[in-house]
Amino acid sequence: MPTYLDVHTLDGGVSAGDVAGAHQADLETQAEYGVNYKRYWVDEKAGKIFCLVDAPDAETAARVHREAHGLVADEIYEVSEGS
Repeated sequence: MPTYLDVHTLDGGVSAGDVAGAHQADLETQAEYGVNYKRYWVDEKAGKIFCLVDAPDAETAARVHREAHGLVADEIYEVSEGS
């Protein structure tokens, strides 16, 4: 299954606590779509959130975000793990 890294940009910053709640909502929604949100990273001051997800395709990954909490990524990239 492909792996994607998505990028969210929120004007005015973002709190790690809010992102944790959104991630939990993703986890509660993902099984219905065969998606696995694996990890996320937050830059609170810059308002940046990065999510790593295994999904059948980018649109399905975005659909989980949209249905779970409405925060759809601004960018999404298919990635391969390196060493």
